[in-house]
Amino acid sequence: MRKFNALLDAMDTFLRTPATVTDGHCHVCDAVDMKRIMITVMIALCPALLFGWWNVGYQHFLAIGGQTALWPCLWYGFLKWLPLVIVTYVSGLGVEVLFAQIRKEEVAEGFFVTGFLIPMIMPPDVPLWIVAVATVFAVIFGKEVFGGTGYNFLNPALLARAFVFFAYPSVISGDKVWISGADAVTGATPLALVMNGHPEAMPSTWELFLGSIPGCIGETCKIAILIGAAILLFTQVADWRIMISVLTGGYVTAVICRVTGLCPIAGYNQILMGGFLFGAVFMATDPVTAAHTQTGKHIYGLLIGILAILIRTLNKGYPEGMMLAILLMNIFAPLIDWCVVQQHIKRRRKSRDARLGT
Repeated sequence: MRKFNALLDAMDTFLRTPATVTDGHCHVCDAVDMKRIMITVMIALCPALLFGWWNVGYQHFLAIGGQTALWPCLWYGFLKWLPLVIVTYVSGLGVEVLFAQIRKEEVAEGFFVTGFLIPMIMPPDVPLWIVAVATVFAVIFGKEVFGGTGYNFLNPALLARAFVFFAYPSVISGDKVWISGADAVTGATPLALVMNGHPEAMPSTWELFLGSIPGCIGETCKIAILIGAAILLFTQVADWRIMISVLTGGYVTAVICRVTGLCPIAGYNQILMGGFLFGAVFMATDPVTAAHTQTGKHIYGLLIGILAILIRTLNKGYPEGMMLAILLMNIFAPLIDWCVVQQHIKRRRKSRDARLGT
C-alpha cells in the first residue's frame, strides 16, 4: 500500500483534520490552514455556481421554446456541470497524486479550488476530453514543473481556459457554444455582439447584473459573484486591495475609451459584462499568483483592469480580455513586488542617511 500512500493520505485528510502534530519547538496557534482556505473559496463560489446551473437550463429551454421553470432549469444545468467537474477532478487530481507519489510528498489541497473553477469558466457543451487535456496541461505546466502548489506563478484554472482557447478555439468562442443543446441557435454573448459593432444587442443593466444572458457557467450573475466577494473579504481569504484596484483600473479605462470614441459601452457596463467581475473576485485575488506587497497589490490590480478593457476595445477578435490580462500580470507580479521592495529599501536608506547627517 505504500505505493499509493499519497492517494490514501489525500483521501484520509480530505474532510477531517489529521492527527499528526509538529514535533519541533515552533508551533503556530491558528485555526487557518490551506484546507480551510480552500473550503472557504469553494463556499464563496457556490452562489455563482447555483445560478449558473439555472442559467444553463434557462438558456437551453429558452432557445428551444420549452418551459423555463425553476427546477427543470436547475436540474438540466446540474447534469451539464456534473460530468465537467468529475472529469476535471479525476484528470487533475490524478496528475497531482502522481507527482506527489514521485516526490514522496503529501497531496496539496490547492487543486480542489482549481477543479471547482475550471468547469465554471467553460461553455456547458465543451467536449469532456478537451477539458481533461486542458486540466492535465494546466496542472503539469502551470504547477508541477515549478514545484507544485505555492510555487506556481500562473493561475492554473485560467491556464486551462487559455489552453482551450488557443488549442481548440471553436469550442470556446463563436456564436453557438454558449447555449447548451441548441447548435442551430445563435447564442453569442452580449459582450461579443456589442464589441463587434452591434450596440443594439446591449442588454439592460439589470439583465447584466442578474446574469440571465448567455455565457460561461459561473460568470454571468453579478449578484452571486458579489455575495462570494463578501464571503472572501469577511473571512480575509481575498485581499480587498486587488479587487478594488481591478475595478478602478477597468472603470477608469472604460470611461476614457468611451469619451475618446474607442468603445460605445459605458464604464459600469464594462464591469458587468463578460467575466470581468468574476476574474476580479476569484482569479486576480489568487494569493499564490498575485502580488504580495501592499503597494504591489494596488499596482497589480490596476494593471489587470486597464489591460482587460484595452484588450476588449482594441482586439475585436477577442472581446473578453480578462483571462489574458490576469495571466500577463501573473508573470509580472514578482517583478512588481521586487520593484516595490527596492523602493522601500531606497527610502529607508535615504531616511537613515538623513538621520545620521551623511
